[in-house]
Amino acid sequence: MKFVTFRTSSGDMRSGWIEGEQIIDMNIASSGRLPSRMLDFLEHAEEYMEVIRGMSLPMKGIHGLSEVSFCAPLPNPGSIRDFYAFEQHVKTARGHRGLPVVPEWYEVPVFYFTNHRAVIGPNDSVSRPKGSQKLDYELEIACIIGKEGRNISRKEADEYIFGYCILNDWSARDLQVQEMKVGLGPAKGKDFATSIGPYIVTKDELESYRHGQRYDLKMTARVNGELLSQGNFKDIHYTFAEMIERASANVTLYPGDVIGSGTVGTGCILEHGTGCWLQPGDTVELEVTGLGVLRNAVREETGDEDVLPSYGRTSS
Repeated sequence: MKFVTFRTSSGDMRSGWIEGEQIIDMNIASSGRLPSRMLDFLEHAEEYMEVIRGMSLPMKGIHGLSEVSFCAPLPNPGSIRDFYAFEQHVKTARGHRGLPVVPEWYEVPVFYFTNHRAVIGPNDSVSRPKGSQKLDYELEIACIIGKEGRNISRKEADEYIFGYCILNDWSARDLQVQEMKVGLGPAKGKDFATSIGPYIVTKDELESYRHGQRYDLKMTARVNGELLSQGNFKDIHYTFAEMIERASANVTLYPGDVIGSGTVGTGCILEHGTGCWLQPGDTVELEVTGLGVLRNAVREETGDEDVLPSYGRTSS
């Protein structure tokens, strides 16, 4: 199933799932047995999925896809832990700074916490932070936790995953480089926006793509229609099971927590070394097999979006 959060023509934010060319409002269709917010649904996901299985068409609360606007499928996650799990990205990104991959990277999967209050959804615009001239996208996949757990082993981890979605870990590279010289971070180079969407796909829908402990999912990024990034999720070094094991060590994960994979190889402008960063008016489209397309336009922090796409021109 594909779960979404959306706004109706009246401006109300609701949650539900996609059924063909329609969206089912879970709260209305279930006569109140299901909540109207995705986070509330995830907190009792196993119980609520049984309610859905017991429902039958025709239903109330049905909207055409063109009648609503999509929001981030989980607008208010409890937390976002973003890992650094693709070896090619680590090698290339560090190589551009003249740095090797440290041995510790191969010992444990590492992550940072990003701003869970700065989540945006499909077709939302992202503001380039004031003072930054080096805005970048990062092509990732996220898993959504659907069950509370602590000290979860990698063998049990799949039981705690509700589903997956695309994640764009937007990065202001100039701010990031400056602050990380101190030995902490990233922080302000990252916390202005994280895109997720366009929907959360339940894990059963990805079984046909399973490749051992990974998934064979093509991942691409386009800027203004130009293909810039192309990778595959099966090339990830650490699995989500290993990431969950690490994230839950000595701490509790809760339904609605988000775990990011880190950037796939070639999955950002930094790796290409062109120095041609995103500009106001550019449109970034991230596409992953089975997970859809996550599209966002770039604008200035001032809110001026009435500018032409500029990706491809000479930039410092």
